[in-house]
Amino acid sequence: MKGSYALVVFLPGEELIQFGRRKHVFKGGYYVYIGSALNGLEQRIRRHLKEEKKLYWHIDYLLVKGLVVDIFYKEGDEREECILAGFLSSNLQGVKGFGCSDCRCRSHLFYGSKRDILSLLEEMGMKRFHINANT
Repeated sequence: MKGSYALVVFLPGEELIQFGRRKHVFKGGYYVYIGSALNGLEQRIRRHLKEEKKLYWHIDYLLVKGLVVDIFYKEGDEREECILAGFLSSNLQGVKGFGCSDCRCRSHLFYGSKRDILSLLEEMGMKRFHINANT
């Protein structure tokens, strides 16, 4: 399966986290990260859920401190993460420079209430991703 995905992450408390060359103080609460995987959506999501992995992407550094509480996806052959991030940026507070070093977006990580995040993901046509032994 190919497409875009959204990780809903809960950060229990305020944390200073370095990602790339940047440092940012993350408030405790809910975040949504938008990514794409055109060479294996399930594998990418499984990698993000692993506790022990090499820290590579910006989201890896946040996941050291945060917990993925929900996952959404949207199938497609085209890279849509910037379109999805653009929609979220007009509705939620973005973390400047997070997850977008390979595009012109301001951010691919957004902060908001869990209720708002889930509502926006559903409005964007994303479906809940269910992990099972066969995925």
